[in-house]
Amino acid sequence: MGTNNIFFLEAIEWFDETGKEIVHRIPEKGSGEIKFGAQLTIRESQVAVLFYKGKATDPFGPGRHTLTTANIPIITKLLSIPWAGTSPLRAEVYMVNMKIFPNLTWGTRDPVAFKDSELSLIRLRAFGVFNIQVVQPLLFINSLVGTQGIFNTEDIEEYLNRVIVSRFNDYLGENIDTILNLPGKYDELSEGLNKRLQEDFAHFGLGLSHLYINSITPPPEVQKAIDDKSRLGVFDDINKLLKMKAAMALEKIPEAEGAAGTGIGMGAGLMMPAMFSEMFRGPTSQPQAQQQEVFKCPECQQTIPKDAKFCPYCGHQQLVFIQCSNCNKNLPANAKFCSRCGHPAEEKPHPKKCPHCGTENLSNSIFCNQCGEKI
Repeated sequence: MGTNNIFFLEAIEWFDETGKEIVHRIPEKGSGEIKFGAQLTIRESQVAVLFYKGKATDPFGPGRHTLTTANIPIITKLLSIPWAGTSPLRAEVYMVNMKIFPNLTWGTRDPVAFKDSELSLIRLRAFGVFNIQVVQPLLFINSLVGTQGIFNTEDIEEYLNRVIVSRFNDYLGENIDTILNLPGKYDELSEGLNKRLQEDFAHFGLGLSHLYINSITPPPEVQKAIDDKSRLGVFDDINKLLKMKAAMALEKIPEAEGAAGTGIGMGAGLMMPAMFSEMFRGPTSQPQAQQQEVFKCPECQQTIPKDAKFCPYCGHQQLVFIQCSNCNKNLPANAKFCSRCGHPAEEKPHPKKCPHCGTENLSNSIFCNQCGEKI
Protein backbone atom coordinates (compact mmCIF):
# COMPACT_ATOMS: atom_id res chain seq x y z
CA MET A 1 0.00 0.00 0.00
CA GLY A 2 3.01 2.23 -0.46
CA THR A 3 3.72 3.37 3.10
CA ASN A 4 7.52 3.14 2.78
CA ASN A 5 8.15 4.71 -0.64
CA ILE A 6 10.30 7.84 -1.01
CA PHE A 7 8.66 9.98 -3.68
CA PHE A 8 4.91 9.38 -3.78
CA LEU A 9 2.05 10.03 -1.40
CA GLU A 10 0.09 7.07 -0.07
CA ALA A 11 -3.47 6.10 -0.98
CA ILE A 12 -4.54 4.00 2.00
CA GLU A 13 -7.56 1.69 2.02
CA TRP A 14 -8.37 -1.83 3.21
CA PHE A 15 -10.69 -4.68 2.23
CA ASP A 16 -11.40 -7.67 4.46
CA GLU A 17 -11.07 -10.71 2.22
CA THR A 18 -11.60 -13.30 4.97
CA GLY A 19 -14.67 -11.88 6.74
CA LYS A 20 -12.95 -12.53 10.11
CA GLU A 21 -10.52 -9.60 10.49
CA ILE A 22 -11.56 -7.12 13.18
CA VAL A 23 -8.51 -4.85 12.98
CA HIS A 24 -5.90 -4.48 10.24
CA ARG A 25 -2.84 -2.27 10.69
CA ILE A 26 -1.19 -0.46 7.79
CA PRO A 27 1.63 -1.29 7.42
CA GLU A 28 1.19 -4.84 8.76
CA LYS A 29 4.83 -5.22 9.85
CA GLY A 30 6.79 -2.63 11.75
CA SER A 31 5.88 1.04 11.47
CA GLY A 32 5.52 3.37 8.52
CA GLU A 33 6.41 6.85 7.34
CA ILE A 34 3.00 8.01 6.18
CA LYS A 35 3.56 11.34 4.42
CA PHE A 36 1.88 14.71 4.65
CA GLY A 37 -1.14 14.71 2.30
CA ALA A 38 -1.66 10.94 2.20
CA GLN A 39 -5.23 9.99 1.25
CA LEU A 40 -7.21 7.67 3.54
CA THR A 41 -10.43 6.13 2.20
CA ILE A 42 -12.87 4.62 4.72
CA ARG A 43 -15.92 2.50 3.83
CA GLU A 44 -19.29 2.69 5.61
CA SER A 45 -18.55 -0.40 7.71
CA GLN A 46 -15.10 0.80 8.83
CA VAL A 47 -13.41 3.23 11.20
CA ALA A 48 -9.72 4.21 11.04
CA VAL A 49 -7.42 5.38 13.84
CA LEU A 50 -4.17 7.17 13.00
CA PHE A 51 -1.29 6.60 15.42
CA TYR A 52 1.32 9.33 15.00
CA LYS A 53 4.47 9.54 17.14
CA GLY A 54 3.09 6.68 19.21
CA LYS A 55 -0.18 8.43 20.12
CA ALA A 56 -3.68 7.82 18.83
CA THR A 57 -5.73 10.55 17.18
CA ASP A 58 -9.49 10.76 16.79
CA PRO A 59 -11.14 7.99 14.74
CA PHE A 60 -11.88 8.74 11.08
CA GLY A 61 -15.37 7.91 9.84
CA PRO A 62 -16.52 6.90 6.32
CA GLY A 63 -15.23 9.05 3.46
CA ARG A 64 -11.90 10.33 2.09
CA HIS A 65 -9.50 12.03 4.51
CA THR A 66 -6.21 13.84 4.06
CA LEU A 67 -3.64 12.87 6.68
CA THR A 68 -1.36 15.47 8.22
CA THR A 69 2.10 14.39 9.36
CA ALA A 70 5.57 15.98 9.31
CA ASN A 71 6.90 13.45 6.79
CA ILE A 72 7.62 15.34 3.54
CA PRO A 73 8.61 13.29 0.46
CA ILE A 74 12.38 13.30 -0.24
CA ILE A 75 13.08 16.03 2.35
CA THR A 76 12.24 13.72 5.25
CA LYS A 77 14.58 11.06 3.85
CA LEU A 78 17.44 13.54 3.69
CA LEU A 79 16.77 14.78 7.22
CA SER A 80 16.61 11.21 8.56
CA ILE A 81 20.17 10.32 7.50
CA PRO A 82 21.33 10.30 11.17
CA TRP A 83 18.76 7.56 11.78
CA ALA A 84 20.00 5.39 8.89
CA GLY A 85 17.45 6.90 6.53
CA THR A 86 14.48 5.96 8.71
CA SER A 87 12.29 8.83 9.81
CA PRO A 88 11.66 8.99 13.58
CA LEU A 89 8.21 10.41 12.85
CA ARG A 90 6.50 7.04 12.78
CA ALA A 91 2.88 6.72 11.74
CA GLU A 92 0.49 3.82 11.17
CA VAL A 93 -3.23 3.45 10.52
CA TYR A 94 -5.41 0.91 12.30
CA MET A 95 -8.46 -0.03 10.21
CA VAL A 96 -11.30 -1.30 12.41
CA ASN A 97 -14.10 -3.44 10.98
CA MET A 98 -17.35 -2.15 12.54
CA LYS A 99 -19.67 -4.83 11.14
CA ILE A 100 -21.35 -7.47 13.29
CA PHE A 101 -19.34 -10.68 13.48
CA PRO A 102 -21.98 -13.45 13.74
CA ASN A 103 -22.00 -17.11 14.65
CA LEU A 104 -19.06 -17.15 17.07
CA THR A 105 -19.30 -20.27 19.20
CA TRP A 106 -19.04 -20.65 22.96
CA GLY A 107 -19.19 -23.74 25.12
CA THR A 108 -17.80 -25.53 28.14
CA ARG A 109 -14.52 -27.25 27.36
CA ASP A 110 -14.82 -29.10 30.69
CA PRO A 111 -18.17 -29.66 32.42
CA VAL A 112 -19.00 -26.96 35.00
CA ALA A 113 -20.25 -27.86 38.48
CA PHE A 114 -23.89 -27.10 39.34
CA LYS A 115 -25.56 -27.72 42.69
CA ASP A 116 -28.99 -29.11 41.79
CA SER A 117 -31.69 -29.00 44.47
CA GLU A 118 -33.06 -32.43 43.48
CA LEU A 119 -30.12 -34.23 41.85
CA SER A 120 -27.36 -32.93 44.19
CA LEU A 121 -24.00 -31.85 42.69
CA ILE A 122 -23.85 -32.53 38.94
CA ARG A 123 -21.69 -31.32 36.06
CA LEU A 124 -23.22 -29.65 33.01
CA ARG A 125 -22.09 -28.93 29.48
CA ALA A 126 -23.50 -25.93 27.62
CA PHE A 127 -23.07 -24.71 24.06
CA GLY A 128 -24.29 -21.76 22.01
CA VAL A 129 -23.44 -18.94 19.61
CA PHE A 130 -22.98 -15.18 19.99
CA ASN A 131 -22.43 -12.06 17.85
CA ILE A 132 -20.01 -9.23 18.61
CA GLN A 133 -19.39 -5.74 17.24
CA VAL A 134 -16.73 -3.13 17.96
CA VAL A 135 -18.44 -0.06 19.49
CA GLN A 136 -15.37 1.80 20.87
CA PRO A 137 -12.49 1.44 18.35
CA LEU A 138 -9.85 3.27 20.43
CA LEU A 139 -10.62 1.32 23.60
CA PHE A 140 -10.59 -1.95 21.67
CA ILE A 141 -7.18 -1.23 20.10
CA ASN A 142 -5.60 -0.03 23.36
CA SER A 143 -6.98 -2.86 25.52
CA LEU A 144 -6.81 -5.95 23.26
CA VAL A 145 -5.12 -5.38 19.90
CA GLY A 146 -1.99 -3.56 21.03
CA THR A 147 0.62 -3.50 18.26
CA GLN A 148 -0.53 -6.59 16.35
CA GLY A 149 -0.66 -6.20 12.58
CA ILE A 150 -3.80 -8.30 12.13
CA PHE A 151 -6.39 -9.11 14.79
CA ASN A 152 -9.26 -11.46 13.88
CA THR A 153 -12.11 -13.27 15.62
CA GLU A 154 -9.98 -16.34 16.33
CA ASP A 155 -7.63 -14.23 18.49
CA ILE A 156 -10.42 -13.19 20.86
CA GLU A 157 -12.99 -16.00 20.65
CA GLU A 158 -11.23 -18.25 23.19
CA TYR A 159 -11.05 -15.53 25.85
CA LEU A 160 -14.65 -14.40 25.34
CA ASN A 161 -15.69 -18.05 25.56
CA ARG A 162 -14.15 -18.34 29.05
CA VAL A 163 -15.90 -15.14 30.16
CA ILE A 164 -19.28 -16.39 28.89
CA VAL A 165 -18.90 -19.78 30.58
CA SER A 166 -18.01 -18.16 33.90
CA ARG A 167 -20.99 -15.79 33.77
CA PHE A 168 -23.24 -18.64 32.62
CA ASN A 169 -22.31 -20.64 35.71
CA ASP A 170 -23.14 -17.68 37.99
CA TYR A 171 -26.42 -16.90 36.24
CA LEU A 172 -27.57 -20.52 36.21
CA GLY A 173 -26.83 -20.89 39.93
CA GLU A 174 -28.83 -17.76 40.77
CA ASN A 175 -31.90 -18.41 38.60
CA ILE A 176 -32.35 -22.20 38.29
CA ASP A 177 -32.71 -24.47 41.31
CA THR A 178 -32.86 -27.73 39.32
CA ILE A 179 -32.21 -28.65 35.68
CA LEU A 180 -35.63 -30.34 35.63
CA ASN A 181 -37.02 -26.80 35.19
CA LEU A 182 -34.80 -25.97 32.18
CA PRO A 183 -37.21 -26.82 29.31
CA GLY A 184 -38.92 -23.67 28.09
CA LYS A 185 -36.45 -21.29 29.78
CA TYR A 186 -33.67 -21.14 27.19
CA ASP A 187 -34.83 -17.79 25.78
CA GLU A 188 -35.13 -16.32 29.27
CA LEU A 189 -31.66 -17.57 30.22
CA SER A 190 -30.14 -16.29 26.97
CA GLU A 191 -31.61 -12.81 27.46
CA GLY A 192 -30.51 -12.55 31.09
CA LEU A 193 -27.02 -13.84 30.35
CA ASN A 194 -26.71 -11.37 27.47
CA LYS A 195 -27.49 -8.42 29.78
CA ARG A 196 -24.99 -9.62 32.38
CA LEU A 197 -22.21 -9.94 29.80
CA GLN A 198 -22.71 -6.45 28.36
CA GLU A 199 -20.50 -4.89 31.05
CA ASP A 200 -17.73 -7.48 30.58
CA PHE A 201 -17.60 -6.86 26.84
CA ALA A 202 -17.81 -3.08 27.25
CA HIS A 203 -14.46 -3.13 29.12
CA PHE A 204 -12.83 -3.89 25.75
CA GLY A 205 -14.95 -1.62 23.56
CA LEU A 206 -17.07 -4.52 22.31
CA GLY A 207 -20.83 -4.86 22.09
CA LEU A 208 -22.62 -8.19 22.47
CA SER A 209 -25.54 -7.94 20.04
CA HIS A 210 -27.00 -11.42 20.54
CA LEU A 211 -26.27 -14.56 22.55
CA TYR A 212 -28.05 -17.89 22.21
CA ILE A 213 -27.96 -21.06 24.29
CA ASN A 214 -28.26 -24.10 22.01
CA SER A 215 -28.09 -26.83 24.63
CA ILE A 216 -27.48 -27.55 28.30
CA THR A 217 -26.76 -31.24 28.86
CA PRO A 218 -26.00 -33.21 32.04
CA PRO A 219 -23.85 -36.39 32.15
CA PRO A 220 -25.35 -39.67 30.78
CA GLU A 221 -26.15 -41.04 34.25
CA VAL A 222 -28.09 -37.89 35.13
CA GLN A 223 -29.94 -38.06 31.81
CA LYS A 224 -30.95 -41.65 32.65
CA ALA A 225 -32.29 -40.51 36.04
CA ILE A 226 -34.33 -37.78 34.31
CA ASP A 227 -35.71 -40.33 31.81
CA ASP A 228 -36.73 -42.63 34.67
CA LYS A 229 -38.52 -39.75 36.37
CA SER A 230 -40.32 -38.92 33.11
CA ARG A 231 -41.50 -42.53 32.78
CA LEU A 232 -43.00 -42.38 36.26
CA GLY A 233 -44.84 -39.22 35.25
CA VAL A 234 -46.20 -40.97 32.14
CA PHE A 235 -47.56 -43.83 34.28
CA ASP A 236 -49.31 -41.31 36.54
CA ASP A 237 -50.90 -39.67 33.49
CA ILE A 238 -52.08 -43.06 32.21
CA ASN A 239 -53.76 -43.80 35.54
CA LYS A 240 -55.56 -40.45 35.41
CA LEU A 241 -56.65 -41.11 31.80
CA LEU A 242 -58.05 -44.55 32.69
CA LYS A 243 -60.00 -43.09 35.60
CA MET A 244 -61.45 -40.36 33.36
CA LYS A 245 -62.48 -42.89 30.69
CA ALA A 246 -64.16 -45.05 33.33
CA ALA A 247 -66.11 -42.06 34.66
CA MET A 248 -67.26 -41.13 31.14
CA ALA A 249 -68.41 -44.72 30.54
CA LEU A 250 -70.46 -44.65 33.75
CA GLU A 251 -72.20 -41.47 32.61
CA LYS A 252 -73.28 -43.07 29.32
CA ILE A 253 -74.79 -46.23 30.86
CA PRO A 254 -78.27 -44.82 31.57
CA GLU A 255 -78.51 -43.05 28.18
CA ALA A 256 -80.79 -44.54 25.55
CA GLU A 257 -79.64 -45.31 22.03
CA GLY A 258 -81.95 -42.71 20.42
CA ALA A 259 -80.93 -40.00 22.77
CA ALA A 260 -77.28 -40.43 21.77
CA GLY A 261 -77.94 -39.32 18.18
CA THR A 262 -79.87 -36.31 19.39
CA GLY A 263 -77.03 -35.34 21.75
CA ILE A 264 -74.43 -35.61 18.99
CA GLY A 265 -76.53 -33.42 16.70
CA MET A 266 -76.93 -30.77 19.39
CA GLY A 267 -73.21 -30.84 20.09
CA ALA A 268 -72.37 -30.35 16.39
CA GLY A 269 -74.83 -27.48 16.20
CA LEU A 270 -73.18 -25.76 19.12
CA MET A 271 -69.73 -26.22 17.58
CA MET A 272 -70.61 -24.69 14.16
CA PRO A 273 -70.57 -21.00 15.23
CA ALA A 274 -67.19 -21.45 16.87
CA MET A 275 -65.78 -23.14 13.75
CA PHE A 276 -67.00 -20.34 11.44
CA SER A 277 -65.76 -17.60 13.76
CA GLU A 278 -62.32 -19.25 13.85
CA MET A 279 -62.22 -19.42 10.04
CA PHE A 280 -63.08 -15.73 9.50
CA ARG A 281 -60.99 -14.41 12.39
CA GLY A 282 -58.08 -12.24 11.32
CA PRO A 283 -54.52 -12.55 12.54
CA THR A 284 -54.30 -12.20 16.31
CA SER A 285 -51.05 -10.35 16.47
CA GLN A 286 -49.00 -8.08 14.28
CA PRO A 287 -45.23 -8.36 13.97
CA GLN A 288 -43.50 -5.88 16.20
CA ALA A 289 -41.58 -3.09 14.53
CA GLN A 290 -37.87 -3.35 14.74
CA GLN A 291 -36.50 -1.32 17.55
CA GLN A 292 -34.16 1.48 16.58
CA GLU A 293 -30.70 1.39 18.07
CA VAL A 294 -30.41 3.90 20.93
CA PHE A 295 -27.11 5.32 22.19
CA LYS A 296 -26.97 6.47 25.81
CA CYS A 297 -24.33 8.28 27.81
CA PRO A 298 -22.83 5.81 30.35
CA GLU A 299 -22.63 8.60 32.93
CA CYS A 300 -26.12 10.22 32.90
CA GLN A 301 -28.02 7.65 30.75
CA GLN A 302 -29.39 10.41 28.46
CA THR A 303 -29.97 9.63 24.78
CA ILE A 304 -27.17 11.15 22.67
CA PRO A 305 -26.20 11.22 18.95
CA LYS A 306 -24.29 8.17 17.71
CA ASP A 307 -21.18 10.13 16.69
CA ALA A 308 -21.04 12.44 19.75
CA LYS A 309 -17.59 12.78 21.35
CA PHE A 310 -18.96 14.42 24.50
CA CYS A 311 -22.37 14.13 26.16
CA PRO A 312 -24.40 17.34 25.53
CA TYR A 313 -26.06 16.94 28.96
CA CYS A 314 -23.22 16.15 31.40
CA GLY A 315 -20.08 16.63 29.26
CA HIS A 316 -18.92 13.05 29.79
CA GLN A 317 -16.31 11.91 27.26
CA GLN A 318 -17.68 9.35 24.77
CA LEU A 319 -14.45 8.72 22.87
CA VAL A 320 -12.96 6.06 25.13
CA PHE A 321 -9.20 5.53 25.37
CA ILE A 322 -9.29 3.49 28.61
CA GLN A 323 -11.87 2.58 31.26
CA CYS A 324 -11.57 2.32 35.01
CA SER A 325 -11.47 -1.40 35.91
CA ASN A 326 -13.27 -0.67 39.18
CA CYS A 327 -16.26 1.56 38.22
CA ASN A 328 -16.14 1.58 34.36
CA LYS A 329 -15.81 5.37 34.06
CA ASN A 330 -14.35 6.61 30.76
CA LEU A 331 -10.88 8.07 31.37
CA PRO A 332 -8.62 10.41 29.35
CA ALA A 333 -5.68 8.94 27.49
CA ASN A 334 -3.00 9.83 30.09
CA ALA A 335 -5.08 9.33 33.25
CA LYS A 336 -3.29 7.57 36.13
CA PHE A 337 -6.22 7.51 38.57
CA CYS A 338 -9.99 7.42 38.13
CA SER A 339 -11.65 10.80 38.78
CA ARG A 340 -14.74 9.07 40.21
CA CYS A 341 -13.42 6.38 42.58
CA GLY A 342 -9.65 7.08 42.74
CA HIS A 343 -8.74 3.57 41.54
CA PRO A 344 -5.42 3.29 39.59
CA ALA A 345 -6.20 3.43 35.86
CA GLU A 346 -3.83 0.66 34.77
CA GLU A 347 -4.39 -1.75 37.64
CA LYS A 348 -6.00 -5.03 36.56
CA PRO A 349 -8.72 -6.69 38.69
CA HIS A 350 -7.37 -9.66 40.65
CA PRO A 351 -8.92 -13.10 40.07
CA LYS A 352 -11.16 -14.42 42.84
CA LYS A 353 -9.92 -17.65 44.44
CA CYS A 354 -12.49 -20.22 45.56
CA PRO A 355 -12.13 -20.90 49.33
CA HIS A 356 -13.32 -24.49 48.86
CA CYS A 357 -11.10 -25.83 46.05
CA GLY A 358 -8.64 -22.97 45.37
CA THR A 359 -9.60 -22.50 41.69
CA GLU A 360 -9.12 -18.98 40.27
CA ASN A 361 -12.29 -17.41 38.82
CA LEU A 362 -13.10 -14.00 37.32
CA SER A 363 -12.87 -11.10 39.75
CA ASN A 364 -16.63 -10.74 40.32
CA SER A 365 -17.65 -14.41 40.02
CA ILE A 366 -20.31 -15.65 42.43
CA PHE A 367 -20.04 -19.42 41.92
CA CYS A 368 -16.90 -21.50 41.34
CA ASN A 369 -16.51 -23.07 37.89
CA GLN A 370 -14.72 -26.08 39.34
CA CYS A 371 -16.75 -27.15 42.39
CA GLY A 372 -19.99 -25.16 41.98
CA GLU A 373 -19.85 -23.80 45.53
CA LYS A 374 -20.69 -20.16 46.25
CA ILE A 375 -17.53 -18.05 46.59
